[in-house]
Amino acid sequence: MDIVELFIDEEDAIGIEAISVVESPAIEEDFIALKSQEFKLAEVDKEKRILMGAALIPNKPIYRRNEDNEYYIYFSRDTVRKASELFFINGNQNKSTLEHQMPLTGLSVVESWIVEDTEKDKTRMDDMDVPLGTWMVSMKVLNDDIWNNYVKTGKVKGFSIEGYFADKAERPKDKTIKDDLAKIEEEEAEYLLSQIKGIIKKDKRLKDGQRTEMESYSDYPDSAKNNAKRGLKLNEAVNNKCATQVGKVRAQQLAQGKPVSLETIKRMFSYLSRAEVYYEKGEKTDCGYISYLLWGGKSAKSWAEAKIKSVENG
Repeated sequence: MDIVELFIDEEDAIGIEAISVVESPAIEEDFIALKSQEFKLAEVDKEKRILMGAALIPNKPIYRRNEDNEYYIYFSRDTVRKASELFFINGNQNKSTLEHQMPLTGLSVVESWIVEDTEKDKTRMDDMDVPLGTWMVSMKVLNDDIWNNYVKTGKVKGFSIEGYFADKAERPKDKTIKDDLAKIEEEEAEYLLSQIKGIIKKDKRLKDGQRTEMESYSDYPDSAKNNAKRGLKLNEAVNNKCATQVGKVRAQQLAQGKPVSLETIKRMFSYLSRAEVYYEKGEKTDCGYISYLLWGGKSAKSWAEAKIKSVENG
């Protein structure tokens, strides 16, 4: 299944026009209703009527389907930041809808930020485990109907963006394949590090010797293991010049049949989907070809996609 990067066209510079409150947000991150008792602040209203949630998460594959095709889209960290800036530059903070259909009044984005540090960011106060580069917003709800009949009843659970983006089906011409692959792997490494830090911090807060364990899986096919082993040999033949450290670690993990967490599986699918074009066009000595094998190759991509659907659909 194809995965397509969406980006902001510099000529149009439209980006996001509104934020919708919805029952099933595509980014799969619920917002939370901020109330005075949750933060225990002094001199605040009994009910602040503020929603906080993720508007855009970078590098997260989002499933889409039209009449002819099924595919995934994603936004880079750079695009997420640009979208957050244009949202306010274009004066769209008071524009909102319900389920992408009915325009709403009385809702306004009053706070916006990009998560730069997963340990110190305010999202950690509410155990919201979002990756680096996530665009977070807080929305004030003055609309009584929406607050009482949709937010308090749980009919809406998150934010979903509305806007215009271009389709980046081809990689930028001014980047080399190696640089492009390294950028993808670095983003995956940052995400994985943020997950590890979050687990360690949460683990320290647990009492009575309890420990947090990430659900993990090792039932990927032998072909994925063999692809990783082959990638390691090919990389060794070119003096290990291909892949960043995270790619090399991933290869060792797969080659040895070690279990991988669901979050790692999602990152595998993201990487393999985005880097597949370099594998298909590459030769056996090319970094695009070798790096793809290090991450388990096409069989790992197929397994990852199926595993994600299986786990998330119950």
